[in-house]
Amino acid sequence: MTGTTPPTPNRRLALGLLTLGVLGATACSTPETETSGGEEPQNTANPLTVRISPEDGAADVRPDLPITVEAEGGTLTDVRVATAGQEGSGADEMTGSLNDDRTEWTSDWTLTPGADVTVTATAETADGESTEVTSAFSTLAATEGRRLELRSNFPTSGQTVGVGMPVIVEFDLPVQNKARVESAMEVISEEPAQGAWNWFGDQTAVFRPQEYWRPHQNVTVNLRLAGVQASDGVYGIENHQLDFTVGRSQISTIDEDTHRMTVERDGQQVKDFPTSIGKADVERYTTTSGVHLTMEKYEDLVMDSSTVGVPVDSPEGYKLEVQYAVRFSDSGEFTHAAPWNDRLGEANLSHGCPNLATADARWFYENSYMGDPLIVTGTDRELEVDNGWGYWQRSWDTWLANSATGTADDTGEPGTPGSPHGETE
Repeated sequence: MTGTTPPTPNRRLALGLLTLGVLGATACSTPETETSGGEEPQNTANPLTVRISPEDGAADVRPDLPITVEAEGGTLTDVRVATAGQEGSGADEMTGSLNDDRTEWTSDWTLTPGADVTVTATAETADGESTEVTSAFSTLAATEGRRLELRSNFPTSGQTVGVGMPVIVEFDLPVQNKARVESAMEVISEEPAQGAWNWFGDQTAVFRPQEYWRPHQNVTVNLRLAGVQASDGVYGIENHQLDFTVGRSQISTIDEDTHRMTVERDGQQVKDFPTSIGKADVERYTTTSGVHLTMEKYEDLVMDSSTVGVPVDSPEGYKLEVQYAVRFSDSGEFTHAAPWNDRLGEANLSHGCPNLATADARWFYENSYMGDPLIVTGTDRELEVDNGWGYWQRSWDTWLANSATGTADDTGEPGTPGSPHGETE
């Protein structure tokens, strides 16, 4: 048997397809001892039996219930789960947890609704005799209007992001069983980290590590949502896999007092720009202090004061086109070129956006990844945790306490801290 270690507390043991070594198998029967002299073979004192639940032929099985396999008179050597129409790779791969004496196996993940499933289990006695048992059953289909689907996610597969980038998942329906859904979303990174999910409303889940991601690594997110009962009678219908790359570490800091913006790349300062931030005569013109993340960028962007509640035709109104704009909040804050501002590095005169010289704004635009930290210090307006991607404003202890499972996830290991399975009735 290969690929097994004892289960650890609060974390399921992921065994791939539980490929424990496929040994020679007989038909689905109890093995018999060999005899000589023409005598009838006799059953062993402890016949090898294997039981699979759900049982063969079962229909409309709840997809959020686990598959269990038990061996008596021997140990399990192989369990395979095949779902019709699925390749069994990536987020669709069914892994399982084996107990210490290798007599009980439980599936880690839920099953696709409305699917035909086949479980094949092999067990072996201490003498090397084996038996194979199969159970084929079908799962309950999800009903229209009660099918949880993924509406959007950040980042998307193939993207290179900054070290502060969270995983943001938005669903099309409200989620009430948040701990189960959290437990179905597996985050694996090449460089281990402690992380956890938080919820912002009932439809948006956000994962972030305790500290910034280590740079120059790949991260995989397996959203094993198919079959999870997100709310009463609402089931996830599809699994998804996201693969993204954490690039170099770039952390920028804007100091309200010095009127400077500095940029550090992999621990070394590479830029020092003069800037002019919000004039702060009213709150909406005060740049928010705190740990922001760069969110999106535009080479050309029309900035309209009406989007922040100031009519364009009012004395403080404006509508102008700016270049090299990089968003870092949802309250209208961008770094951008401001060639009209002749007080860069001297005074704060903007309506909240950090103004930069055109060449400096262009450099920042061209060298920013989504998820790069941008820290503003010195103002009396604090960034809210839900203003854009202000998730680093929440301390790690508070973030962990707001996780539905309440347990940190080690991204260096497969699995999650909890269980996505529902309770039996």
